[in-house]
Amino acid sequence: MWTDTPATRRSFLARTAGGVGFFALAHLLHREGLLAAEGPGKPGENLPASLAPRKPHFAPKAKAMISLFMHGGPSHVDLFDPKPELTKNSGKEYAGDVKYSFVNRASKKLFGSPWKFAKHGKCGTEVSELLPHTAGIVDDIAVVRSMHTGFNGHEVSIRYFHGGIAGVTGRPTMGSWIVYGLGTETQNLPAYMVLSDPAGPPVDAAHNWNCGFLPPLYQGTVLRPQEPRILNLDPPSDAAGEVQKQNLALLAELNSKHLATRPGEADLEARIASYELAAMMQTSAKEALDVSREPDRVRSMYGLDRPETRDYGTRCLIARRLIERGVRFVQIFLGNQPWDNHNTITTGLPAICKRTDQPAAALVKDLKQRGLLDSTLVHWGGEIGRLPVCEGELDAKAGRDHNGQGFTNWLAGGGIKPGITYGETDEVGHKAAVNVVTPNDFQATVLHLLGLDHDKLVYHHGGRAQRLTDGRPARVVNEILA
Repeated sequence: MWTDTPATRRSFLARTAGGVGFFALAHLLHREGLLAAEGPGKPGENLPASLAPRKPHFAPKAKAMISLFMHGGPSHVDLFDPKPELTKNSGKEYAGDVKYSFVNRASKKLFGSPWKFAKHGKCGTEVSELLPHTAGIVDDIAVVRSMHTGFNGHEVSIRYFHGGIAGVTGRPTMGSWIVYGLGTETQNLPAYMVLSDPAGPPVDAAHNWNCGFLPPLYQGTVLRPQEPRILNLDPPSDAAGEVQKQNLALLAELNSKHLATRPGEADLEARIASYELAAMMQTSAKEALDVSREPDRVRSMYGLDRPETRDYGTRCLIARRLIERGVRFVQIFLGNQPWDNHNTITTGLPAICKRTDQPAAALVKDLKQRGLLDSTLVHWGGEIGRLPVCEGELDAKAGRDHNGQGFTNWLAGGGIKPGITYGETDEVGHKAAVNVVTPNDFQATVLHLLGLDHDKLVYHHGGRAQRLTDGRPARVVNEILA
């Protein structure tokens, strides 16, 4: 017989069959008298106070964001940043100083792009022939050609982009800060979702979506790259129905008593919240992740009918479905650094472009067609770019080394001025030279579009006020805002 002071929580769970997921579902069935409805719930309804929707600092342009993060460093001089001087002087010695990551393969021979650029759209933005689908959406995107980290390494720049300080681990990532600042609009799905790659986790693994010193409620939730994308979501058939209701009603009562004696324990609050979220996900997550519900024309637009684009296209389509259902922040990552073209760039770069170009462009088109682009910020880009000089010999095996001194990202929707280019690198594409944009500037701009002031978004930890930009010099890039 149960008492007000039962055995430990662990022993209770050990003696009770079925698992956390269906316990949570039973509690919600008992509480609401019906299965969880599809789509987002009422904002703030039955959510922990720390996840309830919060008022932004000022009126936002965007309410959600999708980040298409291109691990490895896309070669900007071959994709978005045409350099006639680089092409003209290909094979000649570069007169400037170069910082190499791989000195043993280093060269100072300028390497002109093997691919042609052309102007596209009404805006006339020049894009490489490797990106025909992105060329079709240039009137909807802002191409920033002056990104700069000042570091050539992957991890140091990734942490700068995601956590606000170059090379420092253990800090909350931008997605966690956004959810901390704004809460969630859905109680049926996690507010911050990560779509991983079949090739494996990205470089720096969980540091890409870590909540750091923020409460665990703000951690990114990782979906498996293949079906089933969420393991153990369904309860055993013999533990469903009325058994679920009774078990979870009891668990809810015990949880409430346990938490009442331990107020302010973030880990405990997060765990209890995750139990209830698991219940809602038994119905809503399945529906959200089921792209078979989409019309054939939509699936074809994302490239689901072609083997080279099927995986990335599926994840881009899922991202749109998640945003529709109230998810605040979605990241899509690539494993194994496919953009890290140290050699044979003439085959490696076209391959990763074929894999990602159509799905990325389709996401922007689809959001626009559905009236979601105005309220959804889309980001495309990596942590670094590539050098304008050749790595190795200037032959079929040639590649490009890392370059954090100047490279390109693009943004669309959510208050971004469409059809523009911003900033410049020098005449060969080595260094950002005009209107330099750092990761901290990027973060300040993203937060601004979501209605958050990067100086006022604060969490007290370690005896001081912590910020995403860590109090470092950062500016909102107003020139790219609509």
